[in-house]
Amino acid sequence: SSRFGRLPIAVIGIINSKKMAVSSTPFAVGDLSEWKTKILGDSASAADLMQFGSSLAALKGPTAVVDCTSSDTIAELYPLWLSKGLHVVTPNKKAFSNDISLFRKIQELTAAPTGPSIYHEATVGAGLPVLSTLNDLVSTGDKIIKVEGIFSGTLSYLFNNFSIPGATQKFSECVAVAKASGYTEPDPRDDLNGMDVARKVTILGRVAGYELSTNTLPVENIVPEELRSVSTADEFMTRLPEFDEHFKKLNDEALASGSVLRYVGMVDGVNNQSSVKLARYPLDHPFASLKGSDNIIAFTTERFPNPLIVQGAGAGAAVTAFGIFADLIKVCERFDFSSDKI
Repeated sequence: SSRFGRLPIAVIGIINSKKMAVSSTPFAVGDLSEWKTKILGDSASAADLMQFGSSLAALKGPTAVVDCTSSDTIAELYPLWLSKGLHVVTPNKKAFSNDISLFRKIQELTAAPTGPSIYHEATVGAGLPVLSTLNDLVSTGDKIIKVEGIFSGTLSYLFNNFSIPGATQKFSECVAVAKASGYTEPDPRDDLNGMDVARKVTILGRVAGYELSTNTLPVENIVPEELRSVSTADEFMTRLPEFDEHFKKLNDEALASGSVLRYVGMVDGVNNQSSVKLARYPLDHPFASLKGSDNIIAFTTERFPNPLIVQGAGAGAAVTAFGIFADLIKVCERFDFSSDKI
C-alpha cells in the first residue's frame, strides 16, 4: 500500500542455522524472494549469532532483529542485543515464559521510553490484539482480575467439534481429522499436553504483573497416561481409540448438565488460581459458541467487570506474519526515520 511504501523498513541481514549475510545497504527485493540462494548462497558467511548481532549494531540507524524461531538459545541473546541498542520483534515464546530472570532482564532493558524496545504480540494469539490490549489495560492503571481464554487453535478445533450437542464423532476421530487437516503438531501429544497453552498463560500473567512459571502452573495433560510414553505419533494415533470411552464419559456428563467441554488457560493472580485445564462452560457462554479453530480471550478487570473479549484466528502463517509486521511498524513509529532505515 502507499502507507507501506513510506515506511522506512528494509532488510539488511538474514541468518539461518548454517549461513548469514549482513549488508550496509538494503537487499534488493528480487533477491529477497529467493533469499536462500541469492543472499545465503555460496558467498554468505558461516552462521554466527554473536557476530550477526554485533554487525547489525554497528550499522547506522535503528535496527530491529526479527526472530522467527522457537529457539531457547536465540531467546537468551535478547538482553545482549537490547544492550547493543537493537530492537527485537518476535513470535518466540521462550524469552517470556522460560526462567523469570530472563523476562525481568528484558523488562529492565526496555523500560526507557527512548531506549531499545521489544514487541512480541504473536507469542500469544498470532495477530490478535491480546498483549497490546493487556498492556494498555496495565499501563492505564486498570486492575487485572482475570484473563481467561481458549489459546490453542488445535484444542479449540477439537472440542468445538467433539463437545457440542448432537455431535457424533469420537474423540480419536476428531484428533485424526485435525491431524490430517494440519491443525495439530506432527505428534498431537505436543498439543494435548497443554504446554503450549501454559507458555501463553505464563506470558500473559507476567505482563499482568504476576510471577507465573510453567514449572509451578497447574497444567492438565489430557493425553491418556498410558499413551504419554509410547515411542511414536503413529502408535499414539493407533491406540487413541482405546480411550474414546473416557472422553465420551466426560463429554456426556458435561452435556447432561447443559455444558460443553473447552480447554482453557486462566490467569487469576488475585485468587492465586491460575491454571490450564479442561473445563465445562454453559451453552450460553461465549466460549461454548466458538467455531472452527478460533481463539477467544476474555479480560475481566475493575473497569471491565463484564469481560472485554478478543476473538478470531489465533494461528496460521498469514495472521502470525500480520502480528509480526504490525509489531515492526510499532518500532518504526517510535522514531523519526526521515532518512534512516530499519
